[in-house]
Amino acid sequence: MYINEKIRNLATSVEKEITPYFERIDEIARFNQEKVLDAFIKNRVGENCLNPSTGYGYGDVGRETLEAIYADVFGAEDALVRHNIVNGTHCLTISLFAVLRPGDTLLAATGKPYDTLEEVIGIAGNSGGSLKDFGVSYKQVDLIDGDVDLEGITKALTPDVKTVILQRSKGYDWRDTLSCEKLGKAITHIKSINPDVCCIVDNCYGEFAETTEPSQHGADLVVGSLIKNPGGSLAQSGGYIVGKKEYVELAAFRQTAPGIGKECGATLGQNRYMYQGLFMAPHIVAQAIKSAVFAGALMQKLGYEVNPKPEANHYDIIQAIKFNDKDKLIKFIQGIQKASPVDSYALPMPWDMPGYQHEVIMAAGTFVSGASIELSADAPIKPPYVGFMQGGITYESARLAIMNAAAEIYED
Repeated sequence: MYINEKIRNLATSVEKEITPYFERIDEIARFNQEKVLDAFIKNRVGENCLNPSTGYGYGDVGRETLEAIYADVFGAEDALVRHNIVNGTHCLTISLFAVLRPGDTLLAATGKPYDTLEEVIGIAGNSGGSLKDFGVSYKQVDLIDGDVDLEGITKALTPDVKTVILQRSKGYDWRDTLSCEKLGKAITHIKSINPDVCCIVDNCYGEFAETTEPSQHGADLVVGSLIKNPGGSLAQSGGYIVGKKEYVELAAFRQTAPGIGKECGATLGQNRYMYQGLFMAPHIVAQAIKSAVFAGALMQKLGYEVNPKPEANHYDIIQAIKFNDKDKLIKFIQGIQKASPVDSYALPMPWDMPGYQHEVIMAAGTFVSGASIELSADAPIKPPYVGFMQGGITYESARLAIMNAAAEIYED
């Protein structure tokens, strides 16, 4: 790495300014760590829970105990936690196909969902087997000034709407991440109109950023990826679905087969990583949020618009930076890769990544391939050329990578 002295001096100055914000982050981590530890103790985790199963995986005590822990930690009735769920999009797809039937309508209440869901819903691309192909209609209500449009939801909640999806994080949009309180307000409003509507929250990037989760604010299903926050950088793959028992059961039937559900699923040696990752997750998430605060403060000093601001509450681990310049965006993301512990020699370039409607560039020099809880950065190549940075399993290493990325564009 080459980090010039001006960037090093600026980073030192910035760090002094943001250190007071770290106490708030640490306080949340302390609360969440106690919550996780309590769940481990309550559910009597033993060495036998860490052992693998093969074949059908009947009676895997580790799998069953881990799912009970997730339910407790997230304040939910039940949980489905599986290493062979490939990502957050897969979790959402399982959930949507589990609760929607031909003739139903899906309502997106926080604007257009994340890019990779467009083909799942059937509003983009030509992939076979979308919800649209199965006779499920779609409509959306956009946010107003970054907040949920309750009046718009009221008008959109016609009798055919059976499921509402809400996205906590900003995805590839320039907007604030929604707090659990705001999500809860929207869910309460939806339920007041039709209590039978199933509310699903895409919780990716948000776990342990607050002291509560969306399932504690009325969500029927909450989903996320284990190679993001709850995997604590140790889970090698997987996803989780938590919520009301009846809906989790439907999701389990969709993930395996009707009548089998949660009863099968060999863990193949993944239990230990998923247990230890969850145990470490509150601390790791705090490291990632501190890294985001530092990145926002440093890039703001260099004249770039950032979201969220360093002093703001961070409701997920994502830090957005507006470059207004294609080349600077690419150089920043390449700078993150150059300061990564794995594949630092690789040079990320924009490419047509499956599931996205624009070229995407991604930096992820991670121990677990593509793990967003480790330091990573990505962006769609489109104006105003916003980069999205997330993760950092240690603040110290993320700080260096952010300084390196800043130095890449400062030299220009």
